[in-house]
Amino acid sequence: MTQPPNQPPQGGFGAPQDPEQPPAQPPQPPAGAPQPPAQPPAGAPQTPPAPQPGYGYPQQPGPYGQPPQGGPYGYPQQPGPYGQPAQQPGPYGQPQQPGPYGQQPGPYGQQPQYGYPQQQPQFPGGPAAPGGGGGNFFKSKAGIITAAAVAVVVIAGGVVWAVVGGGGDPKKPVADKSQDPKPASSAPVNPGDGSGDGNAGSEDLNAGRKAGESKILWYKTAPKAPGSGADAPGMWITDTIAAKAAYNEIVGYDIEGGRPSWPTVTLPQKICGATAQKSDEDKVAVAYMSGITDRAKCNTVEQIDLKTGKKDWEAKISEGALFDSTSTGIELTYAGKTLMVGRQMSGVGLSAADGKQIFEKKKYGAACFPSAFAGGERLLAVSSCGASTDKEHEEIQELDPATGKTKWTKAFPKGWKVARTYSLSPVVLYLTNEDKKQWNITTLKDGSGAVRSEVKVDEQWAPECGWAILDRNLQGCTGVAADADTLYLPTKASSGSANEVVAISLDSGKERWRVKSPVAENMLPLKTQGGDLIAYVNASYDAGGKVVSVAASGSHTPKTLLQNPAGTAEIESGFYSKAIDYVDGRFYISTTRLSGNIKGQEKLMLAYGN
Repeated sequence: MTQPPNQPPQGGFGAPQDPEQPPAQPPQPPAGAPQPPAQPPAGAPQTPPAPQPGYGYPQQPGPYGQPPQGGPYGYPQQPGPYGQPAQQPGPYGQPQQPGPYGQQPGPYGQQPQYGYPQQQPQFPGGPAAPGGGGGNFFKSKAGIITAAAVAVVVIAGGVVWAVVGGGGDPKKPVADKSQDPKPASSAPVNPGDGSGDGNAGSEDLNAGRKAGESKILWYKTAPKAPGSGADAPGMWITDTIAAKAAYNEIVGYDIEGGRPSWPTVTLPQKICGATAQKSDEDKVAVAYMSGITDRAKCNTVEQIDLKTGKKDWEAKISEGALFDSTSTGIELTYAGKTLMVGRQMSGVGLSAADGKQIFEKKKYGAACFPSAFAGGERLLAVSSCGASTDKEHEEIQELDPATGKTKWTKAFPKGWKVARTYSLSPVVLYLTNEDKKQWNITTLKDGSGAVRSEVKVDEQWAPECGWAILDRNLQGCTGVAADADTLYLPTKASSGSANEVVAISLDSGKERWRVKSPVAENMLPLKTQGGDLIAYVNASYDAGGKVVSVAASGSHTPKTLLQNPAGTAEIESGFYSKAIDYVDGRFYISTTRLSGNIKGQEKLMLAYGN
């Protein structure tokens, strides 16, 4: 097994992976077969500990999307060698703080947010992602891969043993009040269904706009979602259209006036997967469920042309081998002219031109099962290998998107998981170790699995990682940016003070410089543009957010590009779980989760410009 940098990864690339929560009474395997844990060990913390940096670097909060949690693992982590957990102050039982999306701490007896999926435990020190999977061990990838390993062992012994879930899924929570604050005085009335003109409403949202403030170009409300809530993944911006998925619909609006660009695309069932990015040809792919019963599969993929709103093609995704299901959702990501579709323990590459299968990425080597994919400038696959054996570990590979062939492979020591990809060009990984409560941010050299650097900055990072349809979403974080030489990460703000964005050298892993948010609200890196950093400063209840640029040299003083109006700050700050983007001088913000049980209509998307 190729060894990672001298010690296991520490600090966090994205956010710590959530430990899987097992069912109350999992089935018992036959004697001698590996048995998954049924419950947390006695004395386990009520608040899951945050990972500490490992692999020989200072520990850092996991950047999965939630700020580091309070308590022993929520305090700034002390540097510790790759494989050694850094000591953390504070008792296990300190309460966990809600994440950037408002997610409530879980699991181990903690309550899910009404109308939102229950979140799995987070690592200390890393931002926890709102949403994610429930607590059924046998429906998670870790549980499925473990069960598959058990089945192989048992079948090899001449016995057939059926693994059955322990008691089924917990009852889905139903919201009684939206956790997404209702925009009282400035609620939109334009439904975004093609019946309005993009600006229609009982009041002018730009009324009272002050000099220097940006203008609200348009504002859209969401389709009605079921009481248990619904996902609203993706936000895709082209030269002329802003598109969005919500529940079982895809909508597209003219970027200038917000008028519908084409008729709403309505799918037969709810969306269970979507590409985070559009293709080079302005195409997006979504997946939807086969029905509404517990046996329904997420097995139909449809590609939509954003220019026309028309369906290019539709493809059925077959089930994989034993335990390799599409029941809980599938991953979708573009790389080149290929759409990669990830199942629980394998994936298939489809031609973006016609939806036909080009290759299949399945079990290989020492029982390695592909469990997550990331696409864009390159195609990466993360695999779990040797589950429930002393050789258990994870590997990451770069695949040729045209053929599926492996370009290079890098293995990590036992216990370390690739939780997030902060960047694909260059490859920057956030890894976590559940047992050691450690994390690590590693940058790889282009074209190989060799390590270029590891982050050596002792900080608590706080990127925001949104609601995940699957239990592992490698590209699900907002608030991280990178160019060829520098990684930009936001810190966790202390009470009542502004956070900072830290620029880190990808050659040395050391801090280049840092800049404080201009106000006492979090500043999140969005992208790099012309050598400068573009960042978004969150809105508060009574002050609009802003888009700023920060020069990579000189004083690094944030320069305001857009100052959003205070008159609509309540709407802007009320996006409970959000996607944000700044394109061609316009700022877009949309929800990624619908509560489904509120009076009136929920907000979907808002666009600002000068």
